[in-house]
Amino acid sequence: MATTDNLEPLEKLADMFRKLGGIGKKTAEKYAHSILNLSEEDAYEFARAIVEAKTEIKRCSVCCNITTDEECRICSDDERDKSVICVVEDPRAVDAIEKTRQFRGTYHVLHGVISPMKGITPDKLTIKELLERLNSSEIKEVILATNPTVEGEATAMYIARLISPLGIKVSRIANGVPVGGDLEYADEVTLRRAIEGRYTVS
Repeated sequence: MATTDNLEPLEKLADMFRKLGGIGKKTAEKYAHSILNLSEEDAYEFARAIVEAKTEIKRCSVCCNITTDEECRICSDDERDKSVICVVEDPRAVDAIEKTRQFRGTYHVLHGVISPMKGITPDKLTIKELLERLNSSEIKEVILATNPTVEGEATAMYIARLISPLGIKVSRIANGVPVGGDLEYADEVTLRRAIEGRYTVS
């Protein structure tokens, strides 16, 4: 009688890949089999890279962007305009805006957006840290650059209402970014126009 091989380690590996955003069952199985095709040395190197990234990368003490230092390179740059803060959802949006070479202020990374359906409430984002920055520094403008999705717009409006009593100018990036789109996928020209065409949030 034929027996079924115990492939539990492979299944477990595929399950771990499925924990990553946007990866379905088929893709996870493909990635798991790809790992099997690596040499033992490369497999250990792959595992070490994951552990090192998880243990060595932390959040900037100022803007909450990812960094290996106490402060990220942008916050520690004396040539940046510290009076303007661009609020984004994740570190990838920072990279996208930086490629435009249009924005010379600083950033604040929320690490997500408010989404009650997913159990993401305001206290699970870095909104508290943002407000602390605004109260401790002379900030002239906050640019809300969350993605133009339902959750992104709701998060922007929520933050705008919190900042309004502080007397700080609050602006929203213009519609150069399509509704439902992500900043990380927008081209540099579109992002530059979005930053240039930002409007004040009342």
